[in-house]
Amino acid sequence: MAAARRGRGSASGAMVVILCLAALLMEAVPAATAGKTYYVGDAAGWGRNLDWWLAGKTFYAGDVLVFKYDKEKHDVTVVGGKGYRRCKVPKNKNTVVMHSGYDQVTLRRGNNYFICGMPGHCDNGMKLAVKAL
Repeated sequence: MAAARRGRGSASGAMVVILCLAALLMEAVPAATAGKTYYVGDAAGWGRNLDWWLAGKTFYAGDVLVFKYDKEKHDVTVVGGKGYRRCKVPKNKNTVVMHSGYDQVTLRRGNNYFICGMPGHCDNGMKLAVKAL
């Protein structure tokens, strides 16, 4: 009979250890669905030279960037690394160009690149590179 009790005690002890480990892991890993919302450029909105705005922020896949701007003067174009570095809007049908003045983009894991596609704007610093974990 002592052996039977020991067996049940071991199983419940192992279960407690497993539950504690699961709780610790849930706190250590950021939730993929948490999705924090960021307003690009804060009150100033989508504009030039936004490195100051990026400073100190950690972005995760699922976070949302909100681009606020004058839709008569600017846009938000999603580009790859080459388009970002060269300030060139790709000439293909899959290029995403937004121009509502209040665009929301959900970040994907890795590098996310955005430029203003209006002539000269990106070359003058209206671009943003965000790495999401």
